[in-house]
Amino acid sequence: MRKRKKNITKPKKDKLSIVHFHWGFPPIIGGVETHLTILLPQLVKMGHKVNLLTGAVEGLNGKYNYEGVGVVRTPLMDLNWLFKRGLNGLGEEVKAVFSSFLKEVKPDVVHVHNMHYFSKMHIETLQGMCREKKIPLILTAHNVWDDILYLELAHDIEWSHIIAVSHFIKKEMIGIGIDDREITVVHHGVDQDRFKPGVKTNDVLAKYPQLKGKRVIFHPARIGLAKGCDTSIKAVNMVRQKDPNVVLVLAGSKNIIDWGGTQQKDIAYLVELVKHFKMEKNILIDMYTLDEVKEIYEISDICLYPSTACEPFGLTMLEAMAMAKPMVVTNMGGMPEVIKDGINGFVVQMKDFEALAAKICQLLEDKKLARRFGYTGRQIVEAQYTKEKVALETLGIYQRALKR
Repeated sequence: MRKRKKNITKPKKDKLSIVHFHWGFPPIIGGVETHLTILLPQLVKMGHKVNLLTGAVEGLNGKYNYEGVGVVRTPLMDLNWLFKRGLNGLGEEVKAVFSSFLKEVKPDVVHVHNMHYFSKMHIETLQGMCREKKIPLILTAHNVWDDILYLELAHDIEWSHIIAVSHFIKKEMIGIGIDDREITVVHHGVDQDRFKPGVKTNDVLAKYPQLKGKRVIFHPARIGLAKGCDTSIKAVNMVRQKDPNVVLVLAGSKNIIDWGGTQQKDIAYLVELVKHFKMEKNILIDMYTLDEVKEIYEISDICLYPSTACEPFGLTMLEAMAMAKPMVVTNMGGMPEVIKDGINGFVVQMKDFEALAAKICQLLEDKKLARRFGYTGRQIVEAQYTKEKVALETLGIYQRALKR
């Protein structure tokens, strides 16, 4: 009688070497980039070795350390450059850079962000290397697209698991035939210790004296039509008829990933819209540092994010909530998963600037309601959206992938 073989489970590895790939990282700004500044250092604090391969930025070293995270930059991950140059003839260079990077950092897990789009060559090259070395390949889908490239890469790449940043994104991926069991929703987190009420505002008020004594409405998402900046401008144009003391603060966008080159056209239109309404005294548009953003949140009465696109999540919602500010958003994408109408903010219909103006006026007049929304938002962040929580949930997905 033959002895039965024992089912030996590979012991759980406590400390991992984790590699992330994404097209951008600060000073490139955006939701994914901000998410990485929260998640990656938190994984380091938990004792893991973390490295990131990302796009090159003029004036920055190709290799350096960011809060314990090893950052390597290459033009071959710079989408702005790749869009202008084209992808043809870069296969061997991409292979060499990826191979050298993986050989140096020796990852247990490879985690990519939004590499189910933009370039089939990049992700197929990386998939081949992960397959050869038997390394789990995790995707975080921060966005979805309605075209053939997205359809092919979502299906054809052998993802060990897919993280969706919202139930909206998960549903969209199920809609194209991805097995729901292969997708886990992990909402973004926010650095609740960095973003919290009580920030001193001396510096930002000294830099922007026009904000002193004003009713400040902050639209923290980068400037663009998809972010609903035109809706915010039209709404505040109506609000100022009732309260001339109101100022809308819009966040400019210098360092962004602009695949397709549409940003400058959007900005030109929005500037003309401000001039058309003669709102120059009621609008502030500039680019702000992280410290300045925190101070602007602090002096704000209300925050807006009336997106006109299917916003996958909207990280600025968490920042506003962490700063105990009431938020008004549209019923688009993943935003209603976070902002509950009448609980921690208001939800309005897309492009309905009249409804948005009405909600702004209501919150400006009812200070008790605005304070309650802000207080509730901060409580929700502390319970559900901390940097520790998103790191633990992500790490759990790594461990399950390694067991498989």
